[in-house]
Amino acid sequence: MTPRLLKGLLTLLVAGGLIAINGPTLVSAGKNALHEYKINSEGYKQRNGHWSMLSVPEDMRVNAIHAALLRTGKVLIVAGSGNDRKQFNAGKFRTILWDPETDRFTRVHTPSDMFCAGHVFLPDGKLLIAGGTRRYEKLRQNVTYAAGVMTVKDESPDGRPVTIPKGTEFLSPHGIAFRSTKQVVVKPAVKTLAADGTAKVTASATEVWVEAAHEGRASVIDHSTQFTIGGTHRDSADLYGVATSLTRAKQDYWGDDKSYLFDPATEKYERVDNMTLARWYPTLVGLEDGRVLSVSGLDQFGRIIKGDNEIYDPATKQWAAQPQLKRTFPTYPSLFLMPSGKLFYTGSNAGYGSDTVGRDPGIWDLSDNSFEKVPGLRDPRQTETSGSVLLPPAQDQRYMIAGGGGVGDSDRSTARTDVIDLNAAKPHFAPGPDLEQPVRYPNMVITPDDRVVITGGSTGYRGANDSDLLLCHIYDPQSNQITRMADPTVGRDYHSEALLLPDGRVITLGSDPLYSDAQNTKPGTFEKRIEIYSPPYLFQGDRPEIASGPVQIDRGSTEWFGIPAVGAVRSARLVRPSAVTHVTDVEQRSIKLDTRRNGDGLDVTIPSSAGLVPSGWYMLFVTDQNGAPSKAHWVHVR
Repeated sequence: MTPRLLKGLLTLLVAGGLIAINGPTLVSAGKNALHEYKINSEGYKQRNGHWSMLSVPEDMRVNAIHAALLRTGKVLIVAGSGNDRKQFNAGKFRTILWDPETDRFTRVHTPSDMFCAGHVFLPDGKLLIAGGTRRYEKLRQNVTYAAGVMTVKDESPDGRPVTIPKGTEFLSPHGIAFRSTKQVVVKPAVKTLAADGTAKVTASATEVWVEAAHEGRASVIDHSTQFTIGGTHRDSADLYGVATSLTRAKQDYWGDDKSYLFDPATEKYERVDNMTLARWYPTLVGLEDGRVLSVSGLDQFGRIIKGDNEIYDPATKQWAAQPQLKRTFPTYPSLFLMPSGKLFYTGSNAGYGSDTVGRDPGIWDLSDNSFEKVPGLRDPRQTETSGSVLLPPAQDQRYMIAGGGGVGDSDRSTARTDVIDLNAAKPHFAPGPDLEQPVRYPNMVITPDDRVVITGGSTGYRGANDSDLLLCHIYDPQSNQITRMADPTVGRDYHSEALLLPDGRVITLGSDPLYSDAQNTKPGTFEKRIEIYSPPYLFQGDRPEIASGPVQIDRGSTEWFGIPAVGAVRSARLVRPSAVTHVTDVEQRSIKLDTRRNGDGLDVTIPSSAGLVPSGWYMLFVTDQNGAPSKAHWVHVR
């Protein structure tokens, strides 16, 4: 046997031994290599798109709770305390800015805990952020002292306001003592004179949180009880406390009343007027006159707000209560502005609140506070953690609700999508194509080619039982079909977001699973990786380009935009940038624009309806016959 043959035989024997020993590993490696080759081939990307991981410096990785695309093209990523009690207790709140053009990340000073706030863009492009977290929840097993809300009443209209210091003792008739946890000021009662000259006195009422002086069940009070107040030097008949429930039950998150503007130009937060109520999990929605309505949320003591809504006026930077707009919703309700100025509630919400009150979808007329319910929604008890979107183009007034689950930590979820046409004589939901699997927390992103990317989510509550779905689909409203696309590699469930970038890509971030294993035995960790989806339209060859055009435009006007190879352009769209949290994005909308070729460009007409095109900053896209969009040209619609 020659040396060469002997060497070859030894090589085969060694290789055979390695295969016998490591066969499964080698086979797996081969499958992975084949998969990587497949998903990175040009033909696959042209049909299914492509996912890629964004490189984020270690010190810039945050628990993304909120995300908004600013008029500068940068993405504002707000964590606040990031659902991390240690960060909250330490007063460490975080905001990050990412520039997709340069992939540069910068830190932004964050003045308070905006975790679970609401947000919306104002006509000038600033982002209004309101509410957030004043105190973290306390689970039942951690509540050792009976506690709750004490209402301090003053029935005397005489004298000055009374200060109740922190630590003031409230004593029940049976000697059970509670202490206030914060200083409050109690105003005198109000005296009014009737036409007949008789006087009417209305007692003032101020709430304060109190905790029992002693641990244990002996301090629990579960019925209406009047308390005397120590150290006030006032007649207890006039000044006293009343409480109906001082227990050791679970204590929910407390809302905050602070509000801020984030200015894309200065890249700083500016403090503005406090809301009239503290709110945690509120929805902010822009109105046709540029003002902002804030609804729902948990209040300063963790109670669901029962229909007390308020409006922010950008002209005065002030909030004002709206008692005439009394209407109750669960937290983070999906409310969309209609061309008529009315609001459409799809039924989507993020959870807290009654399991029956305020969950029916319908049209809310703010002019008279009427609410017209709309029928036909399938699985109506599974709208919690569902996705909602105003389907493109916005003129069609068709809305989709997708996925969702039962109330709270229910193990129920649905694959339902339903669509409603509000332009119909009698609007009602009709079945859309079912999703591939039942899903909570699906993110839905409008693309410039009049389609919707649906991605992420989990079958179980907060990804329980390792139920994150590594799926991505594109829905076509015209054909009413959902098509499977390339699969993401990162699971997204609770506290996840997705939004459209100015270059046509889609960014996905966040996710906050309860557990990290299928048996639900190991605590989950917040997902800090950021993944980006490039839809198939980005792999169709050359893309159209908007070379020139105005930035400031008026509703109802016609403007000229220079477009090389204008003959290839099929459509033009105005896309409002997203501000998204908890799968709630009431900002994004895509508006069809009438166009006419004019030389080396297009005359583009902006619709005149403020309800259809609210004042603000938009991305102008043009698309070609292949659906490939240009990069966005930012315009300010007045």
